[in-house]
Amino acid sequence: MAGMAGTDDDASAGKPIDAAEHAVAAGTRAFVIGPYLARQAPGRAIAADENQRSYAARLDEAIGLAGAIDLQVVEAIQVMLSALRPATYLGKGKVEELAERVKLEEIGLVVMDCALSPVQQRNLEKAFGCKVIDRTGLILEIFGRRARTREGTLQVELAHLNYQKSRLVRSWTHLERQRGGFGFLGGPGETQIEADRRVIQERMTKIERDLETVKRTRSLHRASRKRVPYPIVALVGYTNAGKSTLFNRLTSAEVLAQDMLFATLDPTARALKLPHGAKILLSDTVGFISDLPTQLIAAFRATLEDAIEADVLLHVRDVSHEDTQAQATDVRAILRDLGIDPEDGRRVIEVWNKADLLEDAERERQAALAELKPEATRPVLVSALTGEGMARLTDAIEARIAKSRPVYRLVLAPGDGKSLAWLHANGEILTRSDGEDGALSLLVRLPPEREGAFTARFPEAERER
Repeated sequence: MAGMAGTDDDASAGKPIDAAEHAVAAGTRAFVIGPYLARQAPGRAIAADENQRSYAARLDEAIGLAGAIDLQVVEAIQVMLSALRPATYLGKGKVEELAERVKLEEIGLVVMDCALSPVQQRNLEKAFGCKVIDRTGLILEIFGRRARTREGTLQVELAHLNYQKSRLVRSWTHLERQRGGFGFLGGPGETQIEADRRVIQERMTKIERDLETVKRTRSLHRASRKRVPYPIVALVGYTNAGKSTLFNRLTSAEVLAQDMLFATLDPTARALKLPHGAKILLSDTVGFISDLPTQLIAAFRATLEDAIEADVLLHVRDVSHEDTQAQATDVRAILRDLGIDPEDGRRVIEVWNKADLLEDAERERQAALAELKPEATRPVLVSALTGEGMARLTDAIEARIAKSRPVYRLVLAPGDGKSLAWLHANGEILTRSDGEDGALSLLVRLPPEREGAFTARFPEAERER
């Protein structure tokens, strides 16, 4: 965390990403292959949780993932399958065809946009004569590059070791590396460690112990933050929806904001004063993505703790994206998994971002669609890049905060500076009127956890709402 949520595991905890590691990725010629099971395949039922995006959109996302670690994507190839092959995932003829193309193009890495079994991965590597990584391996590599805090780094390594437990045939596990990429791009000639289950399990046990320590430290920071009477507003959304750009726009911070999948992996928080005086703690979080492996969701749940505890959630959507509806569905599903009702208008605000990328007619249509929604759940159309809609967004945030917080009216005796200081420290003074005799008439909004202390100190105060 950063800003007011200060912690010992800030961005400085991680070493700079090794330049040579970037060079390995940047110099790697790669194929991205999207092997998708045809929905109209004979006798095939559509699973309820199956990815319903277009094949082109799924392949485009896989290209974006590969680009996030600077791979040189030579070609993206969509392969439609009527059935999955246990040995190689793809059919024999397609494997032979791709092997020829890999050789001709001097490809060093093949990215498969699917989940491969260890046997399938090993067989494809033998057939292609180069390294093969699946979607999980690629996401882990990105996580290894992007994680900055100690907790994020430990979570990545734990998820990686869990993934590698079933892939002990590989000779580039790089178990001694503490951060950065996790060796999918490095070759057997770089570092070879005789890894077995005992070694991996010992390392996993140690990481789990370290994580418990880090989590206890974070819980102490959260407890101290709760004593500050600022509501927490968390940004959530699909990866690359523009959360970090919006965070920067609202706070003038310099969080990494790039047109890149998973640009933010560790939560960042800043104190912010809204236009009408309310103070909040704004938190940026890791982006969600479809088909995120279950072991990664579990490993990264802690990075979403701010979202779970937030008073207000901003669900940031890229409305210019062709799959914005499917992305929103994925985000809502993960929020439900975290115990958050995404339809709760008292707590969740949909932010329809990237309005600047819409044609005028489409922008008007989106604005009209937003206006048709009930006021309690009405989305806010914005452009984090240009600042369009920021006033509407901050108004919506303040309205949500006000609804969930008690407001009291009271009068302070002349010269009662001690009580005034307490109110400033523990609540928000919404209005103040100075009487001729020096008495102060105040309207005060309080965080729920301070209401008991307030009423004990000011029993004569009258509750407004």
